[in-house]
Amino acid sequence: MAGTKTLLMLENFIGGKFLPCHSYIDSYDPSTGEVYCKVPNSGKEEVEAAVEAARAAFPGWSSRSPKERSQVLRRLADLLEQSLEELAQAESKDQGKTVTLARTMDIPRSVENFRFFASSILHHTSECTQMDHLGCLHYTVRAPVGIAGLISPWNLPLYLLTWKIAPAIAAGNTVIAKPSELTSVTAWMMCKLLEKAGVPPGVVNIVFGTGPRVGEALVSHPEVPVISFTGSQPTAERITQLSAPHCKKLSLELGGKNPAIVFDDANLEECIPTTVRSSFANQVRSYIKKARAEGAQILCGEGVDKLSLPSRNQGGYFMPPTVITDIKDESSCMKEEIFGPVTCIVPFDSEEEVIKRANSVKYGLAATVWSSNVGRIHRVAKKLQSGLVWTNCWLIRELNLPFGGMKSSGIGREGAKDSYEFFTEIKTITIKH
Repeated sequence: MAGTKTLLMLENFIGGKFLPCHSYIDSYDPSTGEVYCKVPNSGKEEVEAAVEAARAAFPGWSSRSPKERSQVLRRLADLLEQSLEELAQAESKDQGKTVTLARTMDIPRSVENFRFFASSILHHTSECTQMDHLGCLHYTVRAPVGIAGLISPWNLPLYLLTWKIAPAIAAGNTVIAKPSELTSVTAWMMCKLLEKAGVPPGVVNIVFGTGPRVGEALVSHPEVPVISFTGSQPTAERITQLSAPHCKKLSLELGGKNPAIVFDDANLEECIPTTVRSSFANQVRSYIKKARAEGAQILCGEGVDKLSLPSRNQGGYFMPPTVITDIKDESSCMKEEIFGPVTCIVPFDSEEEVIKRANSVKYGLAATVWSSNVGRIHRVAKKLQSGLVWTNCWLIRELNLPFGGMKSSGIGREGAKDSYEFFTEIKTITIKH
């Protein structure tokens, strides 16, 4: 029919094959607000099929040497890199971030995730001790856990999905991954590259769908002993409840309310552009209404400035960058994570005051501190209740070092050593001679 739009139809990837689903979910183009894609509305049946495929693939994959697995990860990284522009365009359309951001951060980091863990898996060592008086030698070995359940969020779709898949399969596990049903396209595109990269059928399985249907079936399955989740605190609480009867290993990377602390001796030429990027990088109007009702001042953005959009984008999910001042620490805008281009600016008088106020929120994922006083930077960074503290910079990552938050920002850490330890089980062996 003339004028009918062709929708992109995704399929689950189970046991090395693309499989259709009985029902589908609408996925929207955030720039227009129109349906452009159909995502499988999977459930227990599809999760069970993925478990069977992962179970069958585990003996062969786990018996490969770290070097053999490393070579597969490197080939997959190369194939992703060759498809960088196609993936960046798709990520932008599906998630709503700019093509430039997807092209320069999301997709290159997805490539680097596979290359990094392809290298790090070759360099882990084990412990060994002797008890000469008893004629005993003790040493440790690590083995893959089995089937890993991986659940990734909508804000960094391929970036965070590969951050979980890469260390899991590098360590010899097989995986069942559930991307966000809101942003599933680049995960589906990656599946097209797995066979060419040499990933055996069943090693990587992607089951699309919602949390209540796919996520709950995955985390409650008795044959999935390890769950890595990035998302909200309420969902993490549900995962904890469902997994508790099986004593599963959990890695929960949750929300954050990340303070940016700017002292009066900060280099503003570096601080302001970086802080603007960190504040407005993500793409929530109820919070702004609450802030206004509480007496806060909206300096610019929502309710103050009007967006001028092309006609085709009038139904899209656009919002102007919004700055709020004269706001109380008890306000929900100061306490809760806002996934939108909204920032609150409040003054402070001393180190002690700002540390206390920054630590008063329930989250503790990350913070930034801006000052030219090296002693102050060390003092403040040490006292902040955050898993990461960037000083005079933002989002510079060393993948060898731990990533993760304190308090309600999660449980566990991710990184070269931490991810390896999470996706393996340690065993102590004693030899008497």
